[in-house]
Amino acid sequence: MSAASGIYFGTVVHSRHRPKKHSMRYRVFSLLLDLDELPSLGAGMRLFGYNRTSVFSFFDKDHGLGDSGGLRAWAEAHLRDAGIAHQDVRIRVLCYPRIFGYVFNPLTVYFCEDREGNLLALLYEVCNTFQERHTYIIPAQTLQDGRVRHSCSKAMYVSPFVPMDCTYDFDITPPGERVKVAINERDSEGDLLFASFAGKKSPLSDRILLRALFTYPLMTMKVMAGIHWEALRLWLKGVPLHRHRPAASRVASSVEHPVLSGGQET
Repeated sequence: MSAASGIYFGTVVHSRHRPKKHSMRYRVFSLLLDLDELPSLGAGMRLFGYNRTSVFSFFDKDHGLGDSGGLRAWAEAHLRDAGIAHQDVRIRVLCYPRIFGYVFNPLTVYFCEDREGNLLALLYEVCNTFQERHTYIIPAQTLQDGRVRHSCSKAMYVSPFVPMDCTYDFDITPPGERVKVAINERDSEGDLLFASFAGKKSPLSDRILLRALFTYPLMTMKVMAGIHWEALRLWLKGVPLHRHRPAASRVASSVEHPVLSGGQET
């Protein structure tokens, strides 16, 4: 059992404001994994595997550059690109695990902290259904209430129902007893789409994973099925389509200047 890693049971919410109102709510869970603990977690648990097939598993190749064993080095390189060069950084990843070998992570969040627990930066790794991946690297400044709020311009196509010329406003409650990742997407006309995951922490153990398996059977497959089901509902409502244009690189990243939501620079 680990204090740094854990499992968060909670709810994903999406609310579209225009041109047609549309909302959805799904019960899900996410794993919070300390990159330094992954080898011991994979060796010490029956239901969880690290870079190996298990009921639940985490593979480096599903993230970063898509190779095995280099995820921490990839994240550290991004921190250096952002001007953050700490000798000893703890990196925890909030994501869906593979379940029976399958996963799709629309968003993976990397919480990068010093050893005193001070948040240094957030990496938002966004994936679309065209197997493209873009990571936004944003230095973090924690507000008095413990939250992190900042914004960046959209750099990769995600949904056929959302235009490219948009801005993401992030409102983050870093992982503790609870975690929340909220994103408001807006264009030149104002707020367009709100999405969030909020969850409560449980210890990461075989017993808790077994409970998750029966409570959320085949969850990762349902994530992909839900994406297509909601797309069908939007199409039937007559929401306009925006054609996909392939990204210049299948895996890309950008360092974003930290700006508080609302436009005030930190």
